[in-house]
Amino acid sequence: MMVKIVFIGAGSIIFVKNLIGDCMMTPCLQNSEFALLDIDKEKLYLAEKMLQNLNQNVNQGRAKVKAYESQREALKGADFVINAIQVGGYDPCVINDFEIPLKYGLKQTYADTLGIGGIFRGLRTIPVMKGITDDMEECCPDALLLNYTNPMAIVTGAIQNNSPIQAIGLCHSVQVCAHDLLQGLEMETDQVEYEIAGINHQAWLLGVKRNGQDLYPEIKERANRRTEKHNDMVRYEIMKRFGYYVTESTQHSGEYLPYFIKKSYPELIEQFGLHTDMYKDWGKSQAAYWETAKKELVDNREVNHERTKEFASYILESIITGKLYKIAANVQNEGYITNLPDHCCVEVPCLVDGTGIHPCHVGSLPPQCAALNLTNINVQKLTIEAALTGRREHVYHAAMLDPHTAAELSLDDIRAMCDEMIEANKMWLPALE
Repeated sequence: MMVKIVFIGAGSIIFVKNLIGDCMMTPCLQNSEFALLDIDKEKLYLAEKMLQNLNQNVNQGRAKVKAYESQREALKGADFVINAIQVGGYDPCVINDFEIPLKYGLKQTYADTLGIGGIFRGLRTIPVMKGITDDMEECCPDALLLNYTNPMAIVTGAIQNNSPIQAIGLCHSVQVCAHDLLQGLEMETDQVEYEIAGINHQAWLLGVKRNGQDLYPEIKERANRRTEKHNDMVRYEIMKRFGYYVTESTQHSGEYLPYFIKKSYPELIEQFGLHTDMYKDWGKSQAAYWETAKKELVDNREVNHERTKEFASYILESIITGKLYKIAANVQNEGYITNLPDHCCVEVPCLVDGTGIHPCHVGSLPPQCAALNLTNINVQKLTIEAALTGRREHVYHAAMLDPHTAAELSLDDIRAMCDEMIEANKMWLPALE
């Protein structure tokens, strides 16, 4: 069956290799047309070259791979659209996301999901996504949009609240959550069943069992005995205090809450193994990273691939063949989690088959977990509102309600910081009044 799959943000060379490579390894997708888009034309055509080599090496040349410079041309007749864009790039946007808040004494780790960095990444990204969904409504109104771009809940929630296009958000953390927890505690990882629900980057391991036996008592006992420094210390502390393990890493989780990065307790950063300025520091090595990727992938005519655990190819396979598949996805809450607001973006188990994607009813989260989620949801909803209405006041509101920002800065400093961030980002933002 010939399907058309559009990849927006194809200059992300390793990610496009993984997702499109997965599709080339999937029998029902091997004859597909892969339409590539990126505003960086050099990386776009290098990605095309790499995927053409990969198509020959793993797929006997059966697929069609084509780079497009026109978004509407690429989207015409698409069946699926995969989005993996970053708006504004490392310099100046990521640098500003860290350096301007730091002037006010606000430290961040990744600054891509919540916090002042996540708010402004969302504000930059939502207008671009609206342009994509507007074009999809005309060029491929029945296509399914798979969003991988952060801030996941802000971007996906904005799409779901502003467009009839069917869209879900996909992240990597749920697939590995239970496995990584057990592995870190030197427990067996096979034959494990688990339930996870909440919001992106702050979903909860609600239950984990092996052969019907609840593993949480042993997990907590082992975690409490683990006294050496390790890379999961914030998550262990959250589990100890709130009762449940959270999906996203210590480095991410540390900036979604008000407890771990504090001017008044600077020793906490060392105590919990946190590293601030991570994406800012990582960006310094981007040039070397790209050169390595180019050598290993683009310039390597023997480039190869093995299917990964990323959900995208499995979702497409399931919809095309009717094969039942279970995923975790970010969807608009319509009573799936009963103690979180309707229409916010939640991360829940979903079943996929030939009729589409079907979110599962979860019911109520433990009340303390729902309460923590709400502190993040408030920021997400206000950021979406600011982007879609152009209300400058809602930018301030989002920042004032952000848990980490509110715990560190005065109201006057938050407003001044937002004004400086708005000025630095004005070419990417909607007109704010």
